[in-house]
This record gives sequence, structure tokens and C-alpha cells, in this order.
Amino acid sequence: MGNIDLDPAFIQSTEHRPVPKVVEVSEIPVIDLSGIRDESLIISEIGKACEEWGFFQIVNHGVRTELYKEVEIEAKKFFGLESEEKRKVKRDEVNAMGYHDGEHTKNVRDWKEVFDYLVEDNAQVPSSYEPDDKDLRTLTNQWPQHSPQFRKTMEEYAREVEKLSYKLLGWILSSLGLVADKFHGCFKKQLSMVRLNYYPPCPFPDLALGVGHHKDSSALTVLAQDEVGGLQVKRKSDGEWIPVRPCPNAYIINVGDIVQVWSNDRYESVEHRVVVNTTRERFSVPFFFFPAHHVNVSPAEELVSEENPAKFKEYNYGKFFANRNRSDFKKRDVENIQIQHFRIMN
Repeated sequence: MGNIDLDPAFIQSTEHRPVPKVVEVSEIPVIDLSGIRDESLIISEIGKACEEWGFFQIVNHGVRTELYKEVEIEAKKFFGLESEEKRKVKRDEVNAMGYHDGEHTKNVRDWKEVFDYLVEDNAQVPSSYEPDDKDLRTLTNQWPQHSPQFRKTMEEYAREVEKLSYKLLGWILSSLGLVADKFHGCFKKQLSMVRLNYYPPCPFPDLALGVGHHKDSSALTVLAQDEVGGLQVKRKSDGEWIPVRPCPNAYIINVGDIVQVWSNDRYESVEHRVVVNTTRERFSVPFFFFPAHHVNVSPAEELVSEENPAKFKEYNYGKFFANRNRSDFKKRDVENIQIQHFRIMN
């Protein structure tokens, strides 16, 4: 990670920046998905967590602990390779899948390395975010050759978490009074992806973040984090940063922008960030549940009425994805697109 440096001008600009208050007691709900529990109770707990927090943890979720351990082992092997070897599968503006070391990151506070791969290889996305551009390009997984087990393990893991995501989405929709599989068809030819995150120890914890504050553009995100922790959630009630303490064999689930729009603002996609550690490296593995490029996202018609009009205009997810992806590689003169740009001011 020697190639990730903090710019002196950035250090100077942040020396007198006020440090945000962090509450030391975690209140993020932990929900038991055991088959012996009544499903209606699980749905009720999920709905309450989505409405109050936008985040919750789940245990007894059905994904084998041994499989995640295999993912962690393979990830550590990969990130331990020489930089030259990792860059053989480096992502770029044309193909956003593969390795990224942060050297072109505009936000120098992001202190990490990543490896991204698709659940469905050869996924298509719009070639640009221009409204009248109908051309498509193909995203292709780039697999490193250092380990014969790497690809097999990652593909198996993606499919297992994908199945969990469909189940969770169904429960979330049920908690809104919608049919559980209402939007399942949106994920045929999906853009869903897994990201391997490696956060090395950082000597400047007050001047850097593993990931700056942001919201996820997914329908939902399923995150595994190791025992080091570092994820913080911005509490909706007062804006305080709440640490999500690692819970053994748990997944952290958060509502993404798409569910916020589908729910017509009832469930909010909440800001979160990752803080760095001065002495310990950290690994995490988020699964981003993205629909296909052709899907248009808008509030569910069942949740729109004269008394509760639509809060968002319809938008095309492929164009949204292309816009966000473009901003990862080129500095732009406009703000990165957010769902707030589609909000209807009633």
C-alpha cells in the first residue's frame, strides 16, 4: 500500500477540521433468521429496522461460515501479492471490474485496495450516461492467476449471498405490504457485484478514512466484516456516527437507494463510512444487489396515492450506474449523481 499517499495540501486543509462526534454504544438491531422463528415476526423486525435505521445485522442467515473463511483466505493471498501482479487485473474506465489501488482516486481520504467481480459475467451497461446514447458495453470479470481456488471460491460465495439477498429483499418488500417477489424480475441479467476490501493500517487516522461518507446505489447491500470493525452508520434521529460492532458470523444489511425509491421514501438509504485502524489491517466483503441496466426505478404504484404522491421521478438504473462509474475515473465539473437529483418537490 505504499502507493497510497496523503497529499500535503490535504493534510494542511484538514488539520483544523472539527472531529465528528462518534457515539460509543452500538444500537444497530441484530435479527435472528432461524427457521424456527415465525416469519411474520422476522418481517416485522426487518421493517422496523429499515424504517428506524436503514441498517441491521442478521445471524443464522444460512451462508456457510466455512465458505466466508475461504473467501477471506483467498482475499488475503491476493492482496498480499506484489503490486505488479495485482495490476495485471486492474480495472479501468472501460471495464470497471478488477483491482483498484486508489492511485487515481480523487478522494485521497479513501485508504484501501479493492477487487470487484460480477455475479453474472459479461454484464451489459450503457456506454455513457448521456440520455440519448443507446450503445452498450460489456463488463467482464478479470480473474487473477495466482491461485486456482480464487475464482471457484469467489463465484460460489457470490451465488450463496445472491440467494440470501433475494430472500431479504422479499422480506423487506413484504414489510411494506408489497408482494415479496414484486421486483425479482429486475435482477435478470443483473449488475450485482462483490467487492473485496483491504484496509491496511493507517499512520494518519485523523486525516484519512477507509471510505468516506456515502450512500449505496444498490437495492440493498450485504456486508461481511472481520473482527477489527470500522463501519459507522449515521443515525437518522440525530446525525451521530454509530459504530457497527462486529458480531460473529453475522451480515450487516443496509437499504440502498433503489429500495428508498421503491418504498417512496418510507425506508431511507442511510449515510455510512469506514474509519481506519492505526495498527491492524481490516478486510470486508460487501455484496451490492444491483438490477439490470434496462430497469427503470420508480416508487411502487401500491405506495403512491393522492394523499401520498410519488416522491421521486423515474430513472434508468443503467444510466445511473454509468454516471457513477465514470466519476470514479475522471474528475467531473458536476456533483456525482444521487437519487436526490430525481426527487419531486411536492
